[in-house]
Amino acid sequence: MAVTMPPHTNAGTPVVSASPYPTNPGQTGRESLVCARRNIIKMFRVPEQLMFNLVQPLLFILLFAYVFGGAIGSGAGGRDQYREYMMAGFFAQSILFVTVISASTNIAQDMTKGMVDRFRSLPMSRGAVLTGRTVADFVQNLLMLVVMITIGLLVGWRIHEGLLKAVGGFALLLFLAYAFSWVGAAIGMSVRTPEAASGVIIIMFPLTMMSNAFVPTHTLPRALQHVVNWNPFSATVQAAREMFGNPYVPSESWPMENATWASMGWSVVLILVFRTIAVSKYKKAAK
Repeated sequence: MAVTMPPHTNAGTPVVSASPYPTNPGQTGRESLVCARRNIIKMFRVPEQLMFNLVQPLLFILLFAYVFGGAIGSGAGGRDQYREYMMAGFFAQSILFVTVISASTNIAQDMTKGMVDRFRSLPMSRGAVLTGRTVADFVQNLLMLVVMITIGLLVGWRIHEGLLKAVGGFALLLFLAYAFSWVGAAIGMSVRTPEAASGVIIIMFPLTMMSNAFVPTHTLPRALQHVVNWNPFSATVQAAREMFGNPYVPSESWPMENATWASMGWSVVLILVFRTIAVSKYKKAAK
């Protein structure tokens, strides 16, 4: 018996009727979780990279607490007070460094290895691939925070404002890290190789060093103080110190006087801007 094929259809080629850009938020959310699961599995299958990301902040904390802390702390109320002052800065710096580098290099690897073409062939949301990457980075940041909190307690850091406020401080740190994961995603979509993506650390160093993370703002040149006060990194560190009850230096600038609101505002702006850039570049790369 003769079989009539549909017009304009080659035998053996499946017809995909699903839209490659689903508009259902629930479907997009499920696809994002699937992509996040893929990245989390990949992360645990390369344990040496995960261990390096966890050991790096440990080394920095011990270095500043026992090597540089005495010299720096002599002008900041003593070594013990400086250990409490520095911890919010290390929390923020460590998760931001690892988040941006991880997001940018992993996405750049997916681009060079043809994963974009594979995802392109599936009827799924383009934004889900990048959202999955940022969710996986969020899980990694949680693990890093647990390690850093443990080490911080061992070197003398303490919480003085209660558990609820401390949770709020950690939430602000994680929110900023999630925002910067979209910065990393945009960078990963913009470079040609994973090696180039790893160079993002050159951008991160000035951002974290020109802040109130490790030294009080008033010790810096006056012209630089305005840059530091409006640094999104500084706002989050200041807000975390206030919520932890750690030593901090008040400032007359609006971001430092309203550090919690400034931190949340910066994070929202970064997500909106860089998510738009990253998804736009991903769609163009998949054409």
